[in-house]
Amino acid sequence: MKISEIIWLEDIVEKLIWKHNVEEYEIIEVLENYPIFKRKEAGHKSGEDVYSAFGQTNVGRFLSVFFVYTQDRRAIIVSARDMSDKEREKYVK
Repeated sequence: MKISEIIWLEDIVEKLIWKHNVEEYEIIEVLENYPIFKRKEAGHKSGEDVYSAFGQTNVGRFLSVFFVYTQDRRAIIVSARDMSDKEREKYVK
């Protein structure tokens, strides 16, 4: 999956920091470090589906990143958090 641009919504960025302790640069690192992408569900608009990216930051933090992938290859970040134990087990296999 090729992402041409990351779209940051201010209220989402604030939530990522205070609720999940995830910074923007960590999401960028995960998306650049060859994550595993999975389609989660159809989006509200045709051709814009919700995906997850499971990967690691440059310092080894395991994150799950959720985003809407648009037809023009942009990723609108909707959430990110530490991987659950189950997600991490699947990721490291």
